[in-house]
Amino acid sequence: MTIVDMLINNARNYPDKVALVELAPTAGIRKEVTWKELEQGSAKLASALIRAGIKKDDKVLHFMTNSITWLEAYFGIIRTGAWAVPLNYRFNAKDFLYCAQVSEARMLIMGQAFVDRVMSVKNHLTYLEKMIVVDDQATDDLILYKDFIATGDPNDELYVPKSDDVCGLYFTSGTTGDPKPIVLPHKNMEHAAKAEQMHHMQTIDDNFMLIPPLYHCGAKMHWFGSLMTASKAVLLNEVSPKTIIETMSKEKCTIAWLLVPWAQDILVALDKGEIKLEDYDLKQWRLMHIGAQPVPKSLIMHWKDYFPDMLYDTNYGLSECTGPGCVHLGVENIHKVGAIGVPGYGWECKIVDKDMNPVKQGEVGELLLRGDGVMREYYKNPKKTAETIMPDGFLRTGDVAKMDEDGFIYLVDRIKDLIIVGGENVYPVEVEDMIRTNPAVLDVAVIGVPDDRLGEIVVAIIKTKPGMELSNDEIKAFCDIRLPRYKRPRIFVFGEVMRNPTGKIEKPKMREKYAYLANTAK
Repeated sequence: MTIVDMLINNARNYPDKVALVELAPTAGIRKEVTWKELEQGSAKLASALIRAGIKKDDKVLHFMTNSITWLEAYFGIIRTGAWAVPLNYRFNAKDFLYCAQVSEARMLIMGQAFVDRVMSVKNHLTYLEKMIVVDDQATDDLILYKDFIATGDPNDELYVPKSDDVCGLYFTSGTTGDPKPIVLPHKNMEHAAKAEQMHHMQTIDDNFMLIPPLYHCGAKMHWFGSLMTASKAVLLNEVSPKTIIETMSKEKCTIAWLLVPWAQDILVALDKGEIKLEDYDLKQWRLMHIGAQPVPKSLIMHWKDYFPDMLYDTNYGLSECTGPGCVHLGVENIHKVGAIGVPGYGWECKIVDKDMNPVKQGEVGELLLRGDGVMREYYKNPKKTAETIMPDGFLRTGDVAKMDEDGFIYLVDRIKDLIIVGGENVYPVEVEDMIRTNPAVLDVAVIGVPDDRLGEIVVAIIKTKPGMELSNDEIKAFCDIRLPRYKRPRIFVFGEVMRNPTGKIEKPKMREKYAYLANTAK
């Protein structure tokens, strides 16, 4: 059963049940849509696209921030047999042009906020035939979404996707270089929905709060658990500790997926008394899960101080594996917090050395994954595809990991983020985890910068908690007694940690920003 089948079934079986709530509290926005309304809206858009000439395997760009319309448009695109091409809303005009040209997309559906970016490169959009904009004034170049969708008829015969049909072209988040286009079939989406439901035991009575961007595999694939069970979800478009807690209380949400910085901010607000749990009704909140980046054990232990009865799960995944759930901790394994977990539903894992031979238990190596969520290919890049997907179907993740005696996998770092100091390997995540144990540290990123003598040196960029101070000498002394000499940061910088919308630290950008520190350590 494809995700389109799931949507149609929900509309048929629960036509008046609320599917989505869209919230922007500061702006006073609260919108609702039922399963029937969502299905009919997507069918109408699909009809309009087909009448405008879109056919199977065409590509349609999708450049919007989170909204009910985002999901309506997504399903409308894939119900034509075309490929949805969701774009990172942080992409600048150059990034957008790159994605438009690589995908050879024939149409674009975008939010009003992106018009200037798109129009600045309009003359270079070789393949684009129509540009549709939500909430803007029509021009000679732009068609209003409401006018375009009005040309469709939800009773038209639409394409019925098959499991092996391609569903979308996804561009990676680009933390390790230029975004790479990934081809994901419908069967991958179906598998992601099953895995999410299995891992988090979702039922029709759940209510999932979703904050991260829908263009990314992580957020949408977590929502697929709601799609599969016909349960409600809340799209929260503002992020602050108070807004998150208030939404969980007022909307009676049962599940929240948070990024590490958001969970940290909530804990800081609770510690400072800015939020008092007794002011909210949170008894229905049964599960909090985190993914997209390594999760400090200290963070979850502190979370359990405030929410002792709440279930917790860690999710690991990547775009090449259709998002989260390839490895997950499991709500029953709280005693193993710090690990990313065990193979998820329908997944196999192994850890190998540089020659692709399995390593011994406890040794570090590259994590490989195999399952129904593995991408079909990197679009029009057979060389990169062959380098990434092994002949036996295992996919190279580029992540360094190790496995303990109980079969739990621990993420050590990205291969590309490895720092080599005087011939010794330093894994930034290990150093970051240690620095986070300092009570004054809110966030930290560890990078390597060139050094003539040692090859590279370790640099730590630290953001302190609001109202707390930490001197260079204090953090240096803290590290000196907890780390061997070669792992110790030689330079500390106090400032913002650069993260992408899904919470991942943007190490390449930080290495570029702090390249001036090369050869400055004493």
